[in-house]
Amino acid sequence: MPPPPAPAAAPLAGDDRPLPGPIVQPKSRWVPVRWAELPGFQDDALHEAWNAWIRSCERPVAPFVALCAEVRQLSIATLEEQRAWMVARLQPYRVETLEGAAEGLLTAYYEPFLDAARQPGNGFGVPLYRLPAGFGQRKPWYTRQQIDTLPEAQAALQGRAIAWVRDPIEALVLHIQGSGRLRIAEPDGSTTLVRVAFAGTNDQPYQSVGRWLLDQGLTRDATWPGIRAWLAQNPQRTQELLWSNPRYVFFREEPLPPLDAQFGPRGAQGVPLTPGRSIAVDRLSIPYGTPVWLASPGPQAALQRLVLAQDTGSAIVGAVRADYFTGWGPEAGDIAGRLKQPLRLWVLWPR
Repeated sequence: MPPPPAPAAAPLAGDDRPLPGPIVQPKSRWVPVRWAELPGFQDDALHEAWNAWIRSCERPVAPFVALCAEVRQLSIATLEEQRAWMVARLQPYRVETLEGAAEGLLTAYYEPFLDAARQPGNGFGVPLYRLPAGFGQRKPWYTRQQIDTLPEAQAALQGRAIAWVRDPIEALVLHIQGSGRLRIAEPDGSTTLVRVAFAGTNDQPYQSVGRWLLDQGLTRDATWPGIRAWLAQNPQRTQELLWSNPRYVFFREEPLPPLDAQFGPRGAQGVPLTPGRSIAVDRLSIPYGTPVWLASPGPQAALQRLVLAQDTGSAIVGAVRADYFTGWGPEAGDIAGRLKQPLRLWVLWPR
């Protein structure tokens, strides 16, 4: 016999008003629910999300403008005060597809952190480019393979390298993530910490190198650890793997002062991302700046927490779909490279 259903959580104080009607977005349907439906709401360290929320208030969407002064005031409130305010001022809605499905997919992304040099040599042989000369006159621009092989593509990129890194696969990861941090060895012997932020693409379609390996029957593990294990056994096929993804990303260099180093790059909302509290969404399902309750059971990381919709991505498409920002560096990369698990979302919308 199937196990009995779990008992419903007790209603929260103040959550006894009549529920409003559903809200329909271009790619999703929001169904109003009681706060008790949100798994782990009583247990989350909400103050960890408050900095991300204050960041969203730098560029708030219209329904939240009136609440942002209160959000800022509550940054020094107790967890109980923050939780009571949310119940009083916000209405949770379960996010579903237009067909009524409430479960989707959670993945993760991060900011790679690489050693680099201003000039090629001494093992630094992979360039990270600014936008090429004459960019925009040709669409789509050259593919990744053509950039590596055609003299006319190389001519347009002459003198456009921001820096050079050692590993072509780490550079590909940087392209896929869209931004990263560089520890650059300068010609005078000093070291500079900078961010390389997304500036544009060659307008070619993105193709997953993991999917290419699976389709070729070359591996059963398409996570980044699995991809690197395959490359360690097949180094002569590195270029073939790289060229399977025709999309190429160009960057711009940004300074990284100490205060900015505590946050990630600016997401599509235009505000810096907060590790563990920012997500990328499909903006046709959830508007930027919306506080969201996220619930995802393992296997990599069981998550039940308040997050902010502050970014998007070309692969983040659909109603119940999110990409979770894990931070920067190897540990964040390891989590992001493995996280792919079921997801449920609730938007928290002003009453």
